[in-house]
Amino acid sequence: MQGSQLRWPAEWERQEAVWISWPHRDDLWQGGLDELLEDYVRLSAAIAEQAEVRINAAAALHDTISRRLKRSGVHRFRLYDHPTNDVWCRDHGGIFVRRRDGGMQIANWQFNAWGGKFAPWNLDNAIPEAMADSLQLPQLRSELFLEGGAIEGNGEGLLITTEAVLLNPNRNPHSSKADVEAELHRMMGTTHVFWLGKGIEGDDTDGHIDDMVRFVHPEAVVSIVEPNPHSPHYRNLAENNERLQDLRTPSGHKVEIIPLPMPEPLVVRDWRLEQLPASYANFLICNGAVIVPIFNQPKEDDRALGILRECFPGRQVCGIDARRLVIEGGAIHCITQQQPAL
Repeated sequence: MQGSQLRWPAEWERQEAVWISWPHRDDLWQGGLDELLEDYVRLSAAIAEQAEVRINAAAALHDTISRRLKRSGVHRFRLYDHPTNDVWCRDHGGIFVRRRDGGMQIANWQFNAWGGKFAPWNLDNAIPEAMADSLQLPQLRSELFLEGGAIEGNGEGLLITTEAVLLNPNRNPHSSKADVEAELHRMMGTTHVFWLGKGIEGDDTDGHIDDMVRFVHPEAVVSIVEPNPHSPHYRNLAENNERLQDLRTPSGHKVEIIPLPMPEPLVVRDWRLEQLPASYANFLICNGAVIVPIFNQPKEDDRALGILRECFPGRQVCGIDARRLVIEGGAIHCITQQQPAL
């Protein structure tokens, strides 16, 4: 089942669960794995108030994870023997697509760690199939290289992505823009693709959309802005926001653009990223909550949370410190993948 018989639900639609891939590698995180694990417990607790937490992790890790979560009062979770290379579940996990007959299936794209940047990725590339097998769901396979953070949808046929990722020779060197659009429509049931250009500075992904533009309503997005012309983000964000003036829904309605500020620059000494790709757009919508990355910048954090509270009336908008996560280039949305309710 493909194309017009499929629909990719919007993130604000009812969710049964949220998937994460548990951290386990000591060679990452600048020696901060223990700190990161506590962040994962806090995130799991926030998700568990809204939906079941489903965890990809090798079986040998299950007892330790279970004890850690239960010790912190988190009980609404389920562990799956799905070994991973890394934590970025949004990018390597399967994407859930609703069938017109009421069922669900998993879109299984190819994953090569953002253009072959961080080997190995063989276990991560196998996660969509493992999820489909464990849930006994059908899957639709693609030969296109795509990460979940590279696409954003409104649940009504409109998808936003960037040329810097899906047209990058390190992913799909032989695919034209028309080829990519056709495959997106086949796999996700979308009807319209809107293209932005490049991403924010320091983004290992080459420019994921979930650090820049997010739907908050079928006809509204928040879009990251950077007013400082000396910022390394300024040019790319300005160009993307100019393009967004032409964004329309499939029915022709103009999409409202709501500015969302950047945090102050996050810099780590002696690290591969000169400036960390911190963004308030990297939030997760999860049933009655919106879980937002914050960066220990009270003024900027509060301003971003306030804007998002106006975008999501009736939902609890809460912040989780994402400084440890963003050292490796991602935040809350990057490490989660929602499973819509049947």
